[in-house]
Amino acid sequence: MTSADAVAPEPDETPGAGDVPTNPSWFYTLGRRALAPLARAIYRPRVEGKSNIPREGRVIFASNHLSFIDSIAIPVAVAPRPVHFLAKSSYFEGTGFKGWLSKTLFTAAGAIPVRRGAGQAALDALDQQRQILETGAAVALYPEGTRSLDGRLYKGRTGVAFLALQTGAPVVPVGLIGTDKVMPVGAKFPSLRERVTIRFGEPLDLSHHGPASSGKARRTATDEIMAAIHALSEQELADAYNEAPAQSPIEKIRRALPHERR
Repeated sequence: MTSADAVAPEPDETPGAGDVPTNPSWFYTLGRRALAPLARAIYRPRVEGKSNIPREGRVIFASNHLSFIDSIAIPVAVAPRPVHFLAKSSYFEGTGFKGWLSKTLFTAAGAIPVRRGAGQAALDALDQQRQILETGAAVALYPEGTRSLDGRLYKGRTGVAFLALQTGAPVVPVGLIGTDKVMPVGAKFPSLRERVTIRFGEPLDLSHHGPASSGKARRTATDEIMAAIHALSEQELADAYNEAPAQSPIEKIRRALPHERR
């Protein structure tokens, strides 16, 4: 959802107020039990490789990102196992019926609100996800950082690999196919004529790359994750990061300098 861009999703977002959940709330459990069967009945998703989903213990689902509904598709496919992701706080702060509906859907899907920030923001968001993982829970992340608007698979940011190397959590690669057709960018409502395919790859143990403190380890682990996602999604590769155009001369200079994209 970058729609609910779960961080690594938007790498410049910071956690908002609220406790990191250690167990699914009754509202999440109720919403998931209602949402998952309804979504499966309407969209009849094809789920492949579900045996690759660990039944318990910390795990990171690392997926390509094509549509607003990706962060609903993944929890539906992973059910009955709960999975959490970080979403823009604006999805929880609307007013009226539309605001209530947005907050209800995102909460039911397992989203946790984060606020936009700068500087330390990306590290703070990653730290919140680390706390979730350390409870033995599952999180879903998009290494590309935000939705692909042209359907290509962009280079991965290193935040997912950093979390995996820091916590020891295995990474399950996910390939989403067709979510951009169900709900294209700019669409107000999802199409009922399209079907989605969700592919889960074998869990990746990234520890052989080295410690989380090593930039080389983070980069090579990220490349392994993205190669696995590519094998599942079969997208055309974009040899670039998925970034909005720089808005200032300072930002253009910063991007031109060697730095790690989280």
